[in-house]
Parts: sequence; structure tokens; C-alpha cells
Amino acid sequence: MAHPVGHEHGHLHQHAEHDHGHEAHADHADHAGHGGRGGHGDGGASWRTAAQATLHCLTGCAIGEILGMVLGTAFGLHNGATVVLSVLLAFVFGYALTMRGVLKAGLDVRAAVKVALAADTVSILVMELIDNTVMVTVPGAMDAGLGDALFWVALAGSLALAFTLTVPVNKWMIGRGRGHAVVHAHHQH
Repeated sequence: MAHPVGHEHGHLHQHAEHDHGHEAHADHADHAGHGGRGGHGDGGASWRTAAQATLHCLTGCAIGEILGMVLGTAFGLHNGATVVLSVLLAFVFGYALTMRGVLKAGLDVRAAVKVALAADTVSILVMELIDNTVMVTVPGAMDAGLGDALFWVALAGSLALAFTLTVPVNKWMIGRGRGHAVVHAHHQH
């Protein structure tokens, strides 16, 4: 397939065996504020796009994660119960943020739920696995009180690590039209 002049390589390329719809990638790349394609052969997602999608996911996860950790710690819940509460709230808030955007774009609730599940499930799973593993393995972090710096430093570090390790996962998924790429089809332009 011939790419138009202006392609990031600056010249025409022939890819007879590669005719699987670069138009869809180009449409996704042209989405305002989400950067362009990262380079030929990378699946069509830029690092910037992946980082933005991960930041969006991290926002919902962090709200739920922090709220769950705070509530679990404040109520003196067992570590396992605190982790379960944090994970559940991370999914609730992560999905809610995505649903808010697609509902605003005109989708009905059922369609919005489907988009949120498709867009965020893997990203939230990866983030929750990473940040809860950090919280559980940092000595004393789960037993520290809300006024203890160890609790907050471990929580902030766990979320930062979760973000860093989830960006490549989201880049791979978006490049294949999965994950957060599903949301872009429903954004208002």
C-alpha cells in the first residue's frame, strides 16, 4: 500500500504484504491532543499517547487505591481486606472516569460500560498488581498509620512504579486498536 507524501519517513513506501488498514491508525493518530504514530512498525501508538492513556487510568486507580488504603488503615482492616478494598475501588473509579467521558460524548450507559471495560480492564489490572505488590512487600507500609510518612512514601512510589510499567502495556494495546484506543472512537471532536 502506498503511503501519502508527508508520511513521517518523507517518501513513498510500498507494502503489498502490509495492507491491513493504516487508515484506522492515521485516524487515531489525528485525534487532537493524542500525538501521532510513534514510528513505522511499532503498532501505530506513540509513547505520548500511551503515557496519556496510562495517566488517565492512573487517575482513577489512584483515587480508588488511596481511598481504599486510607479507609482500610483508618478502620484497622486486615492487610488482605485493605488490598481487596483498594483494588475494588480502583476499578470503580477507573471505569467511572472513562464512562464519564463517553457518556458525555452521547453513549448510553450500557455502551459506556462496554467501552470502559474494553478500555481499562488490562491497564487497571497491571497497575493494581504492581502497586499492591509494592505496598505489601515494603516492610511496615501496610501497618503504618495515616500519619506515618512510610505509608505515603510507599503508596506514592507504588503508583509511580505502576505508571512506569503500565505505559508500555498500554502502548502495545493501543497500537493494536485495543485498550484506551476504544475510547477514542467515542470522543467528541
